[in-house]
Amino acid sequence: MCGIAGLLDPRGRYSYAEAEEVVGSMADRLAHRGPDGRGTWSDWDSGFAVGHRRLAVVDLSEAGRQPMVSSDGRWVLAYNGELYGADRMKAAFGLDDRHLRGHSDTEVLVEAIARAGVDRVLRRAVGMFAFAVWDRREKELWLARDRFGEKPLYVGHHDGMVLFGSELKALFAVSGFSPTIDLDAVADLIRWSNVPAPFTVFEEVRKVRPGHVLRMDRDGRVMTDEAYWSPTAASSGLVASAPRGDEAVEELDRLLVEVVGSRMVSDVPLGGFLSGGIDSSLIAATMARISDRPIQTFTIGFTEKAYDESSYARAVADHLGTEHQDLMVSPDDARAVIPDLAAMYDEPFADSSQIPTALLCRLARDQVTVALSGDGGDELFGGYERYRMLERFGTVQKLVPGPIRRVAGRVLGSVSADRWEDWGGRAPGRLGKDRNLRRLGHRVHKAARVLQADDMESAYRSMMSSINDVSHLVPGAVGRTGEMVGALTSDASRSGFEQAMLMDTGTYLPDDLLVKVDRASMAVGLEVRVPFLDPGIFDFAWGLNHGDRYRDGRGKWILRRLLDRHVPAELVDRPKMGFGVPVGPWLRGPLRDWADDLLSPASVAAQGYLDSSAVTDVWTTHRGGEDDLVFQLWPLLMFQAWLEEGWV
Repeated sequence: MCGIAGLLDPRGRYSYAEAEEVVGSMADRLAHRGPDGRGTWSDWDSGFAVGHRRLAVVDLSEAGRQPMVSSDGRWVLAYNGELYGADRMKAAFGLDDRHLRGHSDTEVLVEAIARAGVDRVLRRAVGMFAFAVWDRREKELWLARDRFGEKPLYVGHHDGMVLFGSELKALFAVSGFSPTIDLDAVADLIRWSNVPAPFTVFEEVRKVRPGHVLRMDRDGRVMTDEAYWSPTAASSGLVASAPRGDEAVEELDRLLVEVVGSRMVSDVPLGGFLSGGIDSSLIAATMARISDRPIQTFTIGFTEKAYDESSYARAVADHLGTEHQDLMVSPDDARAVIPDLAAMYDEPFADSSQIPTALLCRLARDQVTVALSGDGGDELFGGYERYRMLERFGTVQKLVPGPIRRVAGRVLGSVSADRWEDWGGRAPGRLGKDRNLRRLGHRVHKAARVLQADDMESAYRSMMSSINDVSHLVPGAVGRTGEMVGALTSDASRSGFEQAMLMDTGTYLPDDLLVKVDRASMAVGLEVRVPFLDPGIFDFAWGLNHGDRYRDGRGKWILRRLLDRHVPAELVDRPKMGFGVPVGPWLRGPLRDWADDLLSPASVAAQGYLDSSAVTDVWTTHRGGEDDLVFQLWPLLMFQAWLEEGWV
């Protein structure tokens, strides 16, 4: 992995030396993403300059150095990412070793672009990437991002210049850059725990959307902003096109061996994350089958047993014969990382599982430079309970009139989350023994919001939000309820289950899960690869018969069936726990003073973006134990902590 940064200045206000210095400074803000090398390049007659920080993973020689100029001299590439199956890319565009100086995927990419152009190459490229490529002949800048949004790319405007970079902090290396906080983005953060693409926390900066390519002329005008891939378009027509039953399991096995094998190509030490759940266990099992020596695996455990899965991961690792390392984390250990989060995540981000993710990446980086993860399995193979809930909503919507649904939703939501959990804890039978009971109140509140929705898209937004209306917390925010799904359109011909899967793939996956992993891993110079997010696996998953996806009341049937071949079911067959820490109780205990300082009326009023009275109401209610409002509080705390880093 790497960090890229650059600028396009139509006025040409810098000299050549000044331009190189500026983009070098921008790139140096990203040194954590690329600790192994630094490069700059400029075409200053055209006002373009670009910088690069390198994390050397494939071709560690100088032949992999960036920015890289194509052999014909026309194209200049600064690239963050990995191409998988570079040999197939070479064959597709008529390249062989005679045309290449080294064996880096960067060179394959720039030479393929020189042969066929950006558009054609993007449609063939398989990998995770964000890149900037400058066309010296046409004086055009192309900015592109991978299909699923694994790698980030920001684009800003300042004093007539276009600025771009892998993280926001790179843009702040440009003198005078002082963007304005977008209040609607702050509202998005509180509602979704992230700022969805294409928006950012700043009005003057946008994210390149996943699966999109942006083309600008030498004056910085956007000529095209097009999707070369989207989950909705890619899944169209694939339903029930795959084999069924055991034949489907065989085909998935073949695909996974091929895909995981391509993700294991590395000139540096490589390992895998292992939680002991279905997805990570299947990736680890496939890695173990391919490797000619024991693979390294890593997991984080917690001394608080309700949140600890390390024993399951250890059992899977023992069965697979991996070289396994686990780190038992105390509450003090976990809390110690919290002061680093605002700087680490660059843009305000508030999924509290960022805490164990950061600790896991630190653990792995001590031993390896590349790690494979099991992310994406839930979104592609129907693993979340909310998919079934949204499908049920479609049925309820048809049978129960809207006014009755809305009243029922308001009644359910009027009871506090803590009260629901208290009642559930005293209930007889299965409910009272549910290990995920700590989430019961939040589940009921989500159901309450969903019941009040008018259609599947608004039901999904309500399901994914911590609160539907945040106007009392962020005065002046208008709200962007429709844009949360972006260009993703809800296909009424699909079931509610499948519509929710698609919307997750286009929003929650790139805006939350992949952001969480990218920033935490890149903060320590660790490259994380995600095998499930392969176009071939996506196509296969969307070609499945629904019964091979969801069966016997459980999702990911086909993944479970395949994993049964390699790991005994009793080691992984248990309720889904997630990857979290008890932030809610901590805020009432050891984190109380920290939160008191950040959310004090004086601090909130001094910053001027949130309503101090409304924030105090939320904090007081949670702190006093009247209700569990952690999902509203954590975004407020992360935003205030981010402001204290001095961004504005």
